[in-house]
Amino acid sequence: MPAPISIVIPTLNAAEALLDSLPALMEGLHTGLVRELIVTDGGSTDQTLEIAEEAGAEIVTGPPSRGGQLLRGCAVAKGEWLLVLHADTVLQEGWSKDVGEHLPTGNPAAFRLTFQASGFWPAWVAGWANMRSRVFSLPYGDQGLLVSRRAYDKAAGYPDQPLMEDVALVRALPHITLLNTRAVTSADRYARAGWVRRGARNLWTLTRYFLGADPERLAQAYRR
Repeated sequence: MPAPISIVIPTLNAAEALLDSLPALMEGLHTGLVRELIVTDGGSTDQTLEIAEEAGAEIVTGPPSRGGQLLRGCAVAKGEWLLVLHADTVLQEGWSKDVGEHLPTGNPAAFRLTFQASGFWPAWVAGWANMRSRVFSLPYGDQGLLVSRRAYDKAAGYPDQPLMEDVALVRALPHITLLNTRAVTSADRYARAGWVRRGARNLWTLTRYFLGADPERLAQAYRR
């Protein structure tokens, strides 16, 4: 039987991040979980594609839009399960055991968020994200998403939009399990903007999205 999981990673000038995140995925190959690695790129001008090729990834290219990139990447995936990860998300050692034990449930799942930073605010923001995921079944993309192909197709997959594509999909899925494994993600965006300011901005963006704001306009405001 072929390995069950296709890993899909959207990239845009993510060379430095991939050097950290890709090695952590190798244990999935050794344990027979990972069938293929798909890097779906939005026009990188750094060494992203060279690093992906060296890792044996299948590369899909197209316009830069995370929702569109994920839609294209998942479309070519052959696994019974999709594991969608951001390029700067590093899975904790032992993740393949946790994932392998979860697969028989058939339910979608995400990982527990933690940041590559210490202190009160990183712990508080990660704690809120994990509570939001557990209580409201609303993980963000930096927590990864493990979903069966059947459930993904039934939910109509990712929308081709530049922001909140992760929220749009998880809202259409059954309740999402929060796994024990931690997904360690970069804290750079928070460090640049400030933890409180960035957290408030994320919450305001989510609220506007729920109220019907255009994802294109939200993305423009988010990048300012």
